[in-house]
Amino acid sequence: MSYFVTGATGFIGRFLVSNLLKRKGTIHVLVRKDSQKKFDATAKKMGWDLKRVIPVAGDMTQAKCGLTAAQIRALSGKIKHFFHLAAIYDLTASAAAQREANIDGTQHALDLAAALNAGCFHHTSSIAAAGLYSGVFREDMFDEAEGLDDPYLRTKHDSEGLVRNEKRIKWRIYRPGMVVGHSQTGEMDKIDGPYYFFTFLKKLREMLPPWMPMLGLEGGRINIIPVDYVVDAMDHIAHKPKLDGHCFHLTDPEPQRVGEVLNTFARAGHTPEMTMRIDARMFAFVPAGIRGAVTNLPPVKRFIGMLLRDFKIPKEVMKFITYPTRFDNRETERALRGSGIKVPNLDSYAWRLWDYWERHLDPDLFIDRTLKGKVRNKVVVITGGSSGIGLATAEKVAAAGAVTVIVARGEDELFKARDAMKAQGGKVFAYTADLADMADCDRLVKQILTEHGHVDILVNNAGRSIRRSIELSYDRFHDFERTMQLNYFGSLRLIMGFMPKMTERRKGHIINISSIGVLANSPRFSAYVASKAALDAFSRCAQGELSGKGISFTTINMPLVKTPMIAPTKMYDSIPTLSPDEAADLVVKGIIEKPSRIATRLGIFASVVNALAPKAYEVVMSTAFELFPDSAAAKGDRKGLKDEHASNEQIAFAALMRGVHW
Repeated sequence: MSYFVTGATGFIGRFLVSNLLKRKGTIHVLVRKDSQKKFDATAKKMGWDLKRVIPVAGDMTQAKCGLTAAQIRALSGKIKHFFHLAAIYDLTASAAAQREANIDGTQHALDLAAALNAGCFHHTSSIAAAGLYSGVFREDMFDEAEGLDDPYLRTKHDSEGLVRNEKRIKWRIYRPGMVVGHSQTGEMDKIDGPYYFFTFLKKLREMLPPWMPMLGLEGGRINIIPVDYVVDAMDHIAHKPKLDGHCFHLTDPEPQRVGEVLNTFARAGHTPEMTMRIDARMFAFVPAGIRGAVTNLPPVKRFIGMLLRDFKIPKEVMKFITYPTRFDNRETERALRGSGIKVPNLDSYAWRLWDYWERHLDPDLFIDRTLKGKVRNKVVVITGGSSGIGLATAEKVAAAGAVTVIVARGEDELFKARDAMKAQGGKVFAYTADLADMADCDRLVKQILTEHGHVDILVNNAGRSIRRSIELSYDRFHDFERTMQLNYFGSLRLIMGFMPKMTERRKGHIINISSIGVLANSPRFSAYVASKAALDAFSRCAQGELSGKGISFTTINMPLVKTPMIAPTKMYDSIPTLSPDEAADLVVKGIIEKPSRIATRLGIFASVVNALAPKAYEVVMSTAFELFPDSAAAKGDRKGLKDEHASNEQIAFAALMRGVHW
């Protein structure tokens, strides 16, 4: 017995060929010339016997699948079963591509099967052939299909129609449901169907504990079946006599609703379940015109589009949330009676599907998370780039291939840092500027744009910190002016200078080095924290305006870092701090991931406690204020600097509140 299979290297096809190899006979598979490597790789992976699996050069887009007259003569009369699986199973594919593959391809396959005098043409259709029929769709129904406006639904319906009208050869039609991975291994070749929602579930897991109850949609019933059931059923039915001219629904007789399916995968992925689910029928009383008008409002469309992009869910999938069709499969059950082939319960293998997706298909696995991939040949401007966090960051981005622009006041240190990085092969440029001087900021912006054309990433790192209690600042109003001038106005001037070009190019990234003090409201840092808080607030406002123009803002609430800026406070020599290199790693994380905020858990916890129990938090801060007195430098006592050291109580408290400025 000989077989001919189109789409043999596809997901269903490869498993069907493996099943057919358990029987006697030769299996001829259609392979395009440029797909020979894919065939070889698939054959090796599946362990096919290449003495029995014979590639036949051809092309589904050509008449008779591109076979020559000589090829047809050699196979004529030898093919008992012709399996046609080649098609596009992709809701997002263009209408033209789907017509060419699904309709034209099916006609070419029928013509070839007739030319070969094949015994039976086995057509792999889909439940999509029913369109969006409301109610129970039987296996003997076809013309009753409704809602075929979508190109995928239309082409699957019309291609099946070609087979039903075929008079030259016998045929059988199989309509699989939504095919997912193998129930024993979880293997799947692409993200499709319920897999589109896995990214959403994973993000829920990252944000919330599994026990957190969630609100979700109930939705319609979707018919999910594993690939091994599909091929086992097709293989068995294809070899049973007296079933020609019949259609078989390879579907789950007890399909779950969308909400139940998502909860099944939520349990598999240890994510929060949607314990409260809204049935879309609750809104049936709202006229369709009004619902359509609301969903087409620009703000609503933009918000929905943003969510779908973030969760990587194609908008074409959303119409199937309220899928209206149920499928009767009595013909299939009758044909499979006594075979032991049945649809496994989704709960029994959902964990395998999730595990395989997370290990092999999760889109996050294919994101270039290297610094080089994000900054190579891009212009990165780093202020305060001659020492501390700025220098450590510059060294990392320069090594990753960025056009690194470092800015600082002191010429000697700045040029020394530039020359050292250039000696290592970096493309580094150095510019001196006083960022507390607005005119100098403008000069710097103009010079950089003139010489480099644009800026891709701006890291506002230069800053001034002052640790001094308010009581010691009554006659030092300039402390507040100085910190605000550099930390806020200087950074803002650069942002406003580089932003026009960024918005014109519709891409740019602003990274502001803020402080954990903004979250913890550290005593004695009122001047410093206020200036950083101003920059944080500006960034939050700007995000709402500019995110739609391709501009990203990242605020890094940096914990205490051992840099020259904290050197005057000798007590810091004895308490836990980050090294500049560790701090630079946080900046690198910001460049790669572009989050809105990077902060330590302690910083976020402090902010939450302050919001929920401000009086209790005030007590903690007051205790810290009394525990950590003003430094000798803050008091203007130069002689006391040598004698200053941290007590055991201070060290213990600072270790507990690691990274917070005291």
